[in-house]
Amino acid sequence: MKDLVYLNSEYKNIKNLTEKQFRKEKFLLQKELLKLQEWLLKNNKKLAVVFEGRDAAGKGSTIKKISENLMTRYFNIVELGPPTSKQNNSWFSTYKRLMPKEGEIVFFDRSWYSRAIIQPSMGYCTNAQYNYFMKKVVPWEKQMVDKEGLFLIKFYLSISKPTQLTRFNVRRTHQLKYWKLSDNDIESIGKWDVYSSYKERMFNKTSWDHAPWVIINSTNKMIAQLNCLRYVLDQFDYDGKVELKRKSWSTNNQDRDLVFMDVYFENLTEEQYKLLSKLKQFL
Repeated sequence: MKDLVYLNSEYKNIKNLTEKQFRKEKFLLQKELLKLQEWLLKNNKKLAVVFEGRDAAGKGSTIKKISENLMTRYFNIVELGPPTSKQNNSWFSTYKRLMPKEGEIVFFDRSWYSRAIIQPSMGYCTNAQYNYFMKKVVPWEKQMVDKEGLFLIKFYLSISKPTQLTRFNVRRTHQLKYWKLSDNDIESIGKWDVYSSYKERMFNKTSWDHAPWVIINSTNKMIAQLNCLRYVLDQFDYDGKVELKRKSWSTNNQDRDLVFMDVYFENLTEEQYKLLSKLKQFL
């Protein structure tokens, strides 16, 4: 099996990543991603990008930021939700039908790897289904990558338990995002260690040469999104590629998300966060 790729950050040693810095860097990376999409289209190449991680790790928001300026006809986002009985009993076939066609990019907001972590830790699949998946998944991927020309990138967005609980609380009180907090999310809190055990086994058994697991520190969502973008671009030598200089931003920033007066503020600067935090103390 291939060693895991750990990306705490390409961006180090600057104390604060401001919203302005983030938008500027994202713009430059998205310009390059559009070039990559054009190259894939021109050369009939296929790219699948998997995002796995615990609930509230930032999978959906990262996909949104990465894809927001791509040509919509040539990319798709797959988020299946709870599988039907038919999907459950034909797991690989279900996802094979959702793979990109030539010239396309498909982003998976959770993927076939739900059977490696979520389903067994929550009791949603049998031991036989889990063991079969773990035995067959790498040969299945190798067939698509080595024989059918698929480019496959597998991201795992990593967060700590306190970060997850904080984001759950934000969802619970947010007037537009409360629906994201489900009963399954709450139940999963008590299964943290079980999930971790399945996660480590997935890393050990399913990371291979042409599709290693890329583990992204997602404590700071902005930095995680930039890291994902840059990693994707680094895997290709596309037409007109510009090698962007590595920036230096810290991964040690806490998530600066805050609910104040029933309004949700996200990705605040340090100064904004401190000011609102002080104001909250007087209410």
